[in-house]
Amino acid sequence: MSYEQIKTAIEYIHANFRAQPSLEEVARAAHMSSTHFQKVFKNWVGISPKQFLQYTNIEYAKSRLKIPNSTLLSTSLDTGLSSTSRLHDLFLKIEGMTPGEYKNHAENLSIFYEFYETPFGQALVANTDKGLCYLAFHENEKEALIQIKNRYKNAQLIHQNSQLQTNAVAIFKKDWKNLPEIKLHLSGTPFQLKVWESLLTIPFGELTTYGDIAKDIGNPNANRAVGIAIGANPIAYLIPCHRVIQSTGGIGGYRWEPSRKVAMMGWEGARLDEGK
Repeated sequence: MSYEQIKTAIEYIHANFRAQPSLEEVARAAHMSSTHFQKVFKNWVGISPKQFLQYTNIEYAKSRLKIPNSTLLSTSLDTGLSSTSRLHDLFLKIEGMTPGEYKNHAENLSIFYEFYETPFGQALVANTDKGLCYLAFHENEKEALIQIKNRYKNAQLIHQNSQLQTNAVAIFKKDWKNLPEIKLHLSGTPFQLKVWESLLTIPFGELTTYGDIAKDIGNPNANRAVGIAIGANPIAYLIPCHRVIQSTGGIGGYRWEPSRKVAMMGWEGARLDEGK
């Protein structure tokens, strides 16, 4: 499949997304069988044609929701979705919030937070009713609160611990046999979400490079963009950006101090040795 065919497919989706074209329709526009088109499109773009259509839908819907007096129904119909429930499901899947929350800049979002001691210093851990949304190491509680308020400007911050937070910090305990499931509530660009999803596949105690992450998400030349997305990771340790190093073997940067990154790598190595 040539670049021109990929370009044709992308242009077709952009021009016809309101009609919610099927895989067969897009493949036909690229003059390919649907089975072969699905495989090759994902190899080129990094996501499936269906996911690309969903991202196109969400970006258009976000632009419509920014218009004063826009409604969820009019936005749904303008985007080519048959109901507000489909728009709601799409926003939850990709943005981690409802379209109403996005439109109101999270002003109706309640975020519960507490401070916890970990092997790597004190951390602020926060969650919504949907899942963990924030975990950051800090040296000063006041500064930590400023940072989370800057990220969730219009949300209501409530100083209160929760089971979701307790489940999250349980990962730092010695006994990992019965770790509870940890649900995440993430909000980011489609590219950031792809990078963070890739980070979650790095095994405990192992390392990878920025280039390997770029290849994993289907963008082998996007090392710099991958680094920026990793730097924007809102959930330290659980989304293990500390396991990514430079191709030269250098440690690379770390949002919560490179020395803490080195400590994490050593801690995980020691835990693996204990297991042996």
